[in-house]
Amino acid sequence: MDQPIAILTGGSLPGIPWEERPRNDPHHAPLWRYSGNPVIGRNPVPGVARVFNSAVVPWGEGFIGVLRGEQVDGVPQIYLGRSDDGVAWTIEPNPIPFTDEDGRPFMPGYAYDPRMVKVEDTYYILWCTDFYGAAIGVAKTRDFQTFTRVENPFLPFNRNAVLFPRKIEGTYRLLSRPSDSGHTPFGDIFLSESPDMVYWGRHRHVMGKGTAWWESVKIGGGAAPIETSEGWLMFYHGVASTCNGFVYSIGGAILDRDEPNRVKYRCRNFLLTPEEAYEERGFVPNVCFPCATLQDVDTGRIALYYGAADTCVCLAFTTVQLAVEYIKAHSALTPADAEPGVR
Repeated sequence: MDQPIAILTGGSLPGIPWEERPRNDPHHAPLWRYSGNPVIGRNPVPGVARVFNSAVVPWGEGFIGVLRGEQVDGVPQIYLGRSDDGVAWTIEPNPIPFTDEDGRPFMPGYAYDPRMVKVEDTYYILWCTDFYGAAIGVAKTRDFQTFTRVENPFLPFNRNAVLFPRKIEGTYRLLSRPSDSGHTPFGDIFLSESPDMVYWGRHRHVMGKGTAWWESVKIGGGAAPIETSEGWLMFYHGVASTCNGFVYSIGGAILDRDEPNRVKYRCRNFLLTPEEAYEERGFVPNVCFPCATLQDVDTGRIALYYGAADTCVCLAFTTVQLAVEYIKAHSALTPADAEPGVR
């Protein structure tokens, strides 16, 4: 009998948001939506029109989030949110006050699509920042009181930075999606390595856009990879082009644990695509954009936070067993996925 698939990093999280799969769920994919979606809607605090594409981690007895807040002047910034249960949120009224390493205010011109990952005793926040064009910004905190910006890892143009939750062979690993200065009608996922979160190199190609229509325009990192006994489980976003614009869906892949630029399995089907009204209708229609997961090593449960229609924050659920088995059963690798890229 095959061994059950296990989550290898992270801890026990008995308070993880959770809802059992509906008995009448018509979908065959392993993800199912929370019946109370969206969990953060329009106009959540004065001065913020929409919150979406946000990241969440366990903190204390509850949860803390870094949230993409679209201000009423249209400029995105990152806000701090707190929740006892991961569903109902209290949001700070002002953007996170970033400083430089000398403690002086160092606020980005804009900041959007944050991810947040704990590595050892430090929480790292990564976002798309203004650095003579779209680039990756990084800050760190240990107490969620002081947020210190560190060096930007790359030159512009780049987006969708996702840090691995532990060092691999003593170095930090980071996924990103090089881009152009606009809305990027192309994009592959790359892996980079750093000894100190300052100097980055050993860049490797991970995955290109897929042959399946749902991801045939571009792909980009989503939530931080989850370490499992089968490899790194990665939820990412894939983009299709239609006669009415782009459509963003959620896909899944499994990367090698020791060499995460090697793709072991890549699902040819999307795991979640815009179908509900809150995903199809909003500021940017037809978007499901994954940014964070919570996982419980004891039960294998996974709660996935995703942005819907660039308007609100939603939840979906799965288990590590269901997700990995589905991705493996529906894997379709190309030669470029199966082998390390040229350098």
